[in-house]
Amino acid sequence: MQEIALKTERKTQLVDITKQVQSALADAGGANAALVYVPHTTAGVTINEGADPLVGEDIESALEQVVHEDWQWKHTEDPDGPNAPSHVRATLTGSQVLIPLRDGKLALGRYQGIYFCEYDGPRDRTVYVTGLS
Repeated sequence: MQEIALKTERKTQLVDITKQVQSALADAGGANAALVYVPHTTAGVTINEGADPLVGEDIESALEQVVHEDWQWKHTEDPDGPNAPSHVRATLTGSQVLIPLRDGKLALGRYQGIYFCEYDGPRDRTVYVTGLS
């Protein structure tokens, strides 16, 4: 298993990690798939268009509209303010993606990229990548 270290800059931020994931698979000889896993409850991972960075910004905005900060949240013990919306957004995107490999390379579609999804930043984060046979 390889680790990717990230430092996010905003409360809600999608970070394209496609190149880092591919690099993490350099020693995964013979693997047929890559598992990308986020071990955080207020962050996630997703696959979407990686060709236009504005897609990530649109997803950020959409998730902020779908799950509002100002709802009457019950989970409020975070000293930096209620982060319940971050937990809900992370649930919507999920904590892992599985990508097939072709000759050791991510078998993504032409425009696809892998995004780390920050919902409670800015923070230092970790992503785990492992090749599966």
